[in-house]
Amino acid sequence: MESVDPSLIVTALGMLVSIVSAAAIVRQKLASVIEQMQDMEKRLRKSDTRIDKSEVHQSTNEQRVSVLSTMLSPERRQVLHERLARLEANCETLRRDVDAHRSEYLSAHNGRHPPVPLVEEVKKSD
Repeated sequence: MESVDPSLIVTALGMLVSIVSAAAIVRQKLASVIEQMQDMEKRLRKSDTRIDKSEVHQSTNEQRVSVLSTMLSPERRQVLHERLARLEANCETLRRDVDAHRSEYLSAHNGRHPPVPLVEEVKKSD
């Protein structure tokens, strides 16, 4: 066998050390990159959750505004005002009727309260 040149062995060992150290550096950098990606994924998920909550709140507020705009629409308000005017007119008519019946009742009532016979007593007397 031929003798191996010592400079070749030193060169080969130097290359082997370079490859091993490069692999260690790549592994360290890869671990750092994986950790950064996991952190970014967590933050992205939190952002997604906040966006989803914001969309739900926005949808709820849009529904509320829609309901309120329907309730406060001029057409709806006009109908409600007409109903209220009719109710007030009916109430005033009923008040006048009650006052008239009350004054009629008070003028007919003499203030005495004689005893009222029981139903059995009325039947016996018939």
